[in-house]
Amino acid sequence: MTTYEERADASVLTAEEQAPLKGMSNEFADTRPSRNQMLDEDRPIHDWYRFVLSFPPHLVREYMVKFGIEPGQTVLDPFCGTGTTLVEAKKAGVASVGIEAVPLSSFIASAKTDWNVNGDSLLAEAEEVARLTAQTLAWQLPTAPANLRGLPESESKLLLADSISPLPLHKTLVLRDFIDSSDERVQTHLRTALARELPTTIGNLRFGPEIGLGEIKKDVDVVEAWLKRVRRMTADLRLWSHAANTPSTVIEGDARTAGNLVAENSVDAVITSPPYPNEKDYTRTVRLESVLLGFLDSRESLRAVKRGLVRSNTRSVYKADDDDHWLAQFPNITALADQIEAKRLELGKTSGFEKMYHRVTRLYFGGMARHLDSLRSVLKPGAQLAYVVGDQASYFRIMIRTGTLLAEIAERLGYEVVGIDLFRTRTATATRAQINEEVLLLRWPGA
Repeated sequence: MTTYEERADASVLTAEEQAPLKGMSNEFADTRPSRNQMLDEDRPIHDWYRFVLSFPPHLVREYMVKFGIEPGQTVLDPFCGTGTTLVEAKKAGVASVGIEAVPLSSFIASAKTDWNVNGDSLLAEAEEVARLTAQTLAWQLPTAPANLRGLPESESKLLLADSISPLPLHKTLVLRDFIDSSDERVQTHLRTALARELPTTIGNLRFGPEIGLGEIKKDVDVVEAWLKRVRRMTADLRLWSHAANTPSTVIEGDARTAGNLVAENSVDAVITSPPYPNEKDYTRTVRLESVLLGFLDSRESLRAVKRGLVRSNTRSVYKADDDDHWLAQFPNITALADQIEAKRLELGKTSGFEKMYHRVTRLYFGGMARHLDSLRSVLKPGAQLAYVVGDQASYFRIMIRTGTLLAEIAERLGYEVVGIDLFRTRTATATRAQINEEVLLLRWPGA
């Protein structure tokens, strides 16, 4: 039987997960697709790197306006991903703080909120790195494929098979080495540009409901693709240099311990999108970049990252997890988990991860209760909060009303539930049920 520990570490190692996911269809049809799309005018800075599951910048703006957030106040995103909320706050001249547990995402968010880099210096250094890389490849590649560089086995095992072809991988590793030897003042931005191009331009990945394989590219002009991205970043830095000094801080850490990471009584508003209990592995969508840029190098390093995440999928559950003890006061949630387990037994589902579905539900809502409890100390009286969350019907087709259940938890912890706004509606293709993505609105009245 697969143990919790083994399942969590094997997230890309099973035969099913190693198989190319070709012909993927969307699990849900979005009836209001424009709501979750990034507007063209938002591409500067945001487009340096955008997490595939992130929410759109215009949604952040809407709630900053709704909350009356102005310069002199502070916005917190405790699940900041690659920094959508932080970038929008900075563009508006509002100080921000982000917490993010995935190292690659935290790194990207830091780069996207650092606008003090001189654009001319960045481009000049990039062009020198490109020249040195091209020069090196010119004398190396005639001997290929005999001398192509690859990844250590411990790193390659973390990746979906064929995530990147051998020749583009060799070119990427050479480019990465020159970037890592470049001027430290611009190195973060140069690495960010490489992270942006790795999955789909250089690598062979594509994103649908899950990550899978697209076209297998035998060769790619890695240096040119990277340099083109740096040029766009340079133009964005020139455009937004006037807002460079607006403070923005990214903390690599666990949102469930927010009270230990952010200054007490310092936050005026929270705008965030935490994980949903939707069986999506949030480390998997950034795995290629995480490995090639040195943020993950073994199962042990992957396990360490997963331990810092709210449990939202069976691949990240461990025997020692105990966030579910927070649910003693929430019988509706424990009853839901029991219903999921009863449905599994009724259907005769016996695989290790199917047996964990009900446990993930408990751990998810317990982890979010722990987060909301810890968050209270950092909020100013009257602080306003917006949580973008989604209902789910993927656990044996039993509906999980995420926003409603989180509202119940928040109210028990002393928050005022202001309301739940509909963000968008999706239609489940299997059942045609309406699946809502919502914005849970809370207010903290004070201790």
